[in-house]
Amino acid sequence: MSSTASIEASALTKRFGDFVADDRVTFAVEPGETYGLLGPNGAGKTTLIRMLTTLLPPSAGTARVRGHDLVREKRAVRSAIGTVSQAITTDENLTVRENLSVQGKLYGLWGRELSRRIERRLTQVGLWDRCAQVTRHLSGGMRRRLEIARGVLHSPRVLFLDEPTTGLDPQSRRSIWDLLAEMKESDPELAVVLTTHAMDEADFLCDRVAILDSGRILQEGEPEKLKRLLDTGEHVEIETDRPVADADRDVVIALGAANWRSPVAGHAEFQSRPGEGVGRRAAQLLEERGYRIVHLTIAPVTLEDVFFSYTGRGLRE
Repeated sequence: MSSTASIEASALTKRFGDFVADDRVTFAVEPGETYGLLGPNGAGKTTLIRMLTTLLPPSAGTARVRGHDLVREKRAVRSAIGTVSQAITTDENLTVRENLSVQGKLYGLWGRELSRRIERRLTQVGLWDRCAQVTRHLSGGMRRRLEIARGVLHSPRVLFLDEPTTGLDPQSRRSIWDLLAEMKESDPELAVVLTTHAMDEADFLCDRVAILDSGRILQEGEPEKLKRLLDTGEHVEIETDRPVADADRDVVIALGAANWRSPVAGHAEFQSRPGEGVGRRAAQLLEERGYRIVHLTIAPVTLEDVFFSYTGRGLRE
């Protein structure tokens, strides 16, 4: 791992009694990089973030954030990081400006410098014209933007984002994506660690992603490279008028279908190699066996396909 990495974790482990939440997790995040943590519920993402933000001591292993040891230099680590949790934590009874003022004073910011930073961050997230508005009157998307402004008010070198767009409508989600891109452009050294259940979000925002399950990193890399690792070129979805019988499923798999899954009755998904027409051949075969094809979709492999190939389950399972 690079000696200049924003985060260096080596065999980082957290145990709760006999339960191992994170098991010898090793990774690095470079300055300016957006690093995604993908995993189903219970995979160890939250515990890992809590260790890296000094809220939980590790049971074993080591980690450094901006060169500061996670255990011996907690104060320095906390000064170097910003956090935006999934939950809304801004005080709804304070104004937009007051929420940031409280945060700034906790980091030792006062007077003109604090006022300058508040104006800069609220302008950056498009809320300067609402600085005197009571926070409870903001929309969900505005509250999330305020959370981000508060998290970066003190100009952290590493920003932790825990599902930053959960519960937002598509327009608000895209607004948050654009905001993060603007922040990275204005501060090229800012490292971001992102947890998300939205695969399109990870694909769009992250330079690299790590797939976690049962407390371990199963695979890591750039989204496009991970998709190429599957060595499959198409994602096929077939909706039929009734559930596909096991014997018929096995015949389709024999055609060249991989990672077959059926999340709901009458709906099947799988991957196939490009140029072999497995999707259409599978639909034709099912029709010949008496099924009515309600819908057929053939598309390139997605990051969700990669995730499922390693974990065998969905993000929220």
